[in-house]
Amino acid sequence: MTPASQPVPAGPPWKVLILPGGTEIGLELRQALAWCKEVELFSGGVPGSNHAPFVFARHVEVPSVHDAGWVDALNPILDRLGITHIFPAHDDVIVAAVECSARLHARVVTSPLETCRLTRSKLQTLRRLRNVVPVPQQFESVEAVVEFPVFVKPDRGQGSFNVARADTAEQLRALLAEDPSRIILENLPGAEFTVDCFSDRDRGLLYASGRRRQRIRSGIAMNSMVVDDPRFEEYARRISAELPLHGAWFYQVKTARDGELKLLEVAPRIGGTSALSRARGVNLPLLSLYESDRLPVEIVPTTFEVEIDRALVNRFRSSVRYETIYVDFDDTLIVRGRINPELVKLLFQSLNRGVRLVLITRHAGDLTAALRRFRIEGLFDEIVHIRDGRPKAEFIHGPGAILIDDSHSERRAVSRATGIPTFGPDMVETLLDDRV
Repeated sequence: MTPASQPVPAGPPWKVLILPGGTEIGLELRQALAWCKEVELFSGGVPGSNHAPFVFARHVEVPSVHDAGWVDALNPILDRLGITHIFPAHDDVIVAAVECSARLHARVVTSPLETCRLTRSKLQTLRRLRNVVPVPQQFESVEAVVEFPVFVKPDRGQGSFNVARADTAEQLRALLAEDPSRIILENLPGAEFTVDCFSDRDRGLLYASGRRRQRIRSGIAMNSMVVDDPRFEEYARRISAELPLHGAWFYQVKTARDGELKLLEVAPRIGGTSALSRARGVNLPLLSLYESDRLPVEIVPTTFEVEIDRALVNRFRSSVRYETIYVDFDDTLIVRGRINPELVKLLFQSLNRGVRLVLITRHAGDLTAALRRFRIEGLFDEIVHIRDGRPKAEFIHGPGAILIDDSHSERRAVSRATGIPTFGPDMVETLLDDRV
């Protein structure tokens, strides 16, 4: 394969490796690219427990970028899978991949090495940009602090790991003793904002959208909404004039006591909650692929208001294997007069992989009319409409079958008679397969 530093054919289709796929950044890249016609997605990660295998159908174990020889170990994987682009999804991976981009057999989607190295250090970033945009006051030592509280954070870090507020000199000394890499900054008590940006290497800044980080957990904005402030675009233009930035990037600011916005960090990648831009029609990862291959892009965000709220999501992996789903109608597929969307999602996921779908029901009314009313009359390979009270087990043929039914007694009777796995509507999420 041609190294990424040499000319390669531009344009889709692209085979994209997200590295690593299990970070919050990797998961947002997956959400943004999973259903794009231009992209076939792959995930990579070091061995160990992470979320990537639950959401990527093509996940491979790869060496850590901190291991000697990681490029020589990764390149055969890139060649075997036909990977065209690598999307780094961790700050350390960004720097390592760009440093080795000439040797990697795929194009690395991010900004130039100078920017990636600089922005990996918060202190170097603030020093480089202190005459470009307002930055927090930095203190070299405990004795140099002129007013408490102060804020301490690692020079190289992500999320909110090892970030703390010190209200006294004693607290500050204790925090620095725990981690001497921490830097000391003035405390900024006001609102915090992330500004998602996009730059074309020839046309400059094309997009800058601020969002308020209203609820934060582990450094990730769990609730965020778009905020308009002319300073957001102005800061973005100043930063991008100073640092070469390609494709998606973001910066964070926090409000000082006097209302001034002061820079916290810059990162040459998408933010974990950049889905808010995607909700407005601006798919930053996809645009970055276009920018990487020097293809023209146009950005026209929607004007409607949108808010994002995030929480933990459950995904399961089980030993259940099946070729046929028997599913009940009343109170299972249709609940309180409405279709069960989670169950319909499972049925269509199963249909995509060739599973046979059988509706088995004791519905008392006109079943054909009911299916037509809910617009699912053509969904099933077979319909078993039991009118004489016979047990459902007489119509269920296994092995390789499962039953989904709201009735505990029906599930128990079928399980005893046939031995197949049975599920209530509350268990449907355990069967969903969100891998792409």
